[in-house]
Amino acid sequence: MTSSRLHFLLLTCFLLLTGLGQLWAQTKAPALSNGPATLLTSDSVKLFVQVAGKGTPCVFVHGGPGAGSYSFEKLGGNRLEDGMRMIYLDQRGSGRSTSSARKGYSMARMMQDLEELRQHLGLQKWVVMAHSFGGTIATAYAAKYPERVQGLVLVNSVLNPSASLEAMLQYGTSLLPPTEQPNPNAPVMQRFGMVMGALQQKKLAYQLHYSADSLAARASRAVRAVPANQDFAAQVFSGRLPDYGQDYAPATAQLTMPVLVIVGQDDRTTGTTPQSFRARKQQVITLPGKHYSFLEQPARFQRAVVSFVQQLPRKP
Repeated sequence: MTSSRLHFLLLTCFLLLTGLGQLWAQTKAPALSNGPATLLTSDSVKLFVQVAGKGTPCVFVHGGPGAGSYSFEKLGGNRLEDGMRMIYLDQRGSGRSTSSARKGYSMARMMQDLEELRQHLGLQKWVVMAHSFGGTIATAYAAKYPERVQGLVLVNSVLNPSASLEAMLQYGTSLLPPTEQPNPNAPVMQRFGMVMGALQQKKLAYQLHYSADSLAARASRAVRAVPANQDFAAQVFSGRLPDYGQDYAPATAQLTMPVLVIVGQDDRTTGTTPQSFRARKQQVITLPGKHYSFLEQPARFQRAVVSFVQQLPRKP
């Protein structure tokens, strides 16, 4: 082979590889940027995502089930955005996201949605923060993908939905006079419906989760500010999703990343105690108030989370 022919082949290979490199750069995961976005999952569900702030990336796993992330964004998450890049996700069948046509709401699918979002945003690791029912999803995700979780923040979190339902029922019943309390031998869901109805009629329902009706009103206004999708909630409460009847407290013992647990001193609806959380590297902080610590104690909530995140290992 002549020298000119060899040079021509080498130049062709170089140009080909350069072109492939440029194509890869154009198609790889986009850089994380602020603003609203839509993630199309591998099973064609459109998930609403809002990114805001700067600093350590943190995905928020909302509760409900089906509550959406908007109320936390406006009532607590926004206080963290000076030092954290908050990623507010509405879970499938919740908030501003679309429903699953195949009713794919298993725990495995919820974890996969989180992992697909992480990959889409081009993040090696992120902090995972959850509130209430979201604690089950966040704990399961952290146990399955520990190498992707820089730190885990569990705020007023539920680990056992069945225990949480029973705790709410017991506390709600205690708020009613004895003559209006349901028959304790009636089925759980029947008693729960009766208690919730009676509390709403007496305008006492706010006491389940809030220390004052003014706080409940603020939260209610935030919830009503955006569209709601209740498909995920309907599937959970239908009893057709056994994943959400499990106790995820034992899974916390498997967690190797730093964990911050925030509990409300008077929160009697999660079905957990500080002893329910068994992570190896965990910090438990108890704040005055009930189920919405970020709303009832915003400054102390902010300090606790920011301090925790600042102390996280900065390994790639």
